[in-house]
Amino acid sequence: MAPEITSIESVEFSYPIEDVGTDQHGFNLVYEPGSVTERKLFALKVETDTGITGEYVGGNSPGAAQVNMFADYLLGKNPLERERHWSEMKRALRKYDRMGIGPIDVALWDFAGKYHDAAIHELLGTYQTEFPAYASTYHGDENGGLDTPEAFADFAEECHEMGYQAFKIHGWGGSEGSRDLDREIDAVHAVGDRVGDEMDLMHDPACELETFADALKLGRALDEVGFFWYEDPYRDGGVSQHGHRKLRQALDTPILQTEHVRGLEPATDFIANEATDFLRADPEYDGGITGAMKRAKVAEGFGLDVEFHAPGPAQRQCIAAIRNTNYYELALVHPDCPNTQPPVYEGDYSDMLDTVDSDGMVSVPDGPGLGVEYDWDYIEDNQTGSVHTYE
Repeated sequence: MAPEITSIESVEFSYPIEDVGTDQHGFNLVYEPGSVTERKLFALKVETDTGITGEYVGGNSPGAAQVNMFADYLLGKNPLERERHWSEMKRALRKYDRMGIGPIDVALWDFAGKYHDAAIHELLGTYQTEFPAYASTYHGDENGGLDTPEAFADFAEECHEMGYQAFKIHGWGGSEGSRDLDREIDAVHAVGDRVGDEMDLMHDPACELETFADALKLGRALDEVGFFWYEDPYRDGGVSQHGHRKLRQALDTPILQTEHVRGLEPATDFIANEATDFLRADPEYDGGITGAMKRAKVAEGFGLDVEFHAPGPAQRQCIAAIRNTNYYELALVHPDCPNTQPPVYEGDYSDMLDTVDSDGMVSVPDGPGLGVEYDWDYIEDNQTGSVHTYE
């Protein structure tokens, strides 16, 4: 008998991040000594009649709300028929951004791995089990942390000494007074002068730059230093194919886009219309492991690389099954405050700054499914929202 999904449970919970606050507009997380930020995530269980449960922790409230639109469809269905379910969920959420698909799909992959007693990367087809990470910083702050170009250079040097082979700058955001293009350019040169001959360097303004012209000026500084890629620079929101094609034509530094482009087809169009050099993928953002791996294969078909956004066990499982990728994003890191990782992992799984080995490498978890065990006692003790159960 084929397995069947018997219930789907979603729990909202919160956890604290010490010495982290937000910038002036409240959008970017930044170092702020003495502050505590409460972050909310969702923990998902897909129960089956086999006694095996698919699990995933992540997501946000808009995505969790979308689960309401297709949860009833999944009840009684075979959890191994992921491709069919992916297609149906995609159609059901055609009017929306489809962010609800990702957590469910990852949980279905976790079930499949446990059902077959194999890590997800083995089901996908293993290519590698270790890969290099890059240190991806918090945004610049005004609080004595990453508050000057020299502070970024110091931290880049520290990361290099830890073994990291690459370093990514998230510059300053917030109010107009904080958006100082000269300071951004100075940070590029400071980091480049310090470690540019020893590390691959990336820059991600996270769409903070006000104009295409600002993006062009900063990009020319990246050209001078020889940066590895340039990501989501300005206020188009990271979605204009025309704007990024024009930026590519004017710069030597490769462009990395599509973190904010939802859907396989628009991401494919970004490549076909020569609007990016590297493709972005994220299991949570892009329709789960099923959707993220589709992006990886599209990039491979065009002869390009895919780079995964954010850290996590699902990202590691995908990267382990991909040839055309370069780095694992260890984010967000800072010399004086912790990563945003929730304290929900049993065992030694970590995405903190010191998780890399002396060569800057991380490993894929090798247990069944995602390869991690969640601390459900912590999740339930810190529950903040309603528990949604469909059965």
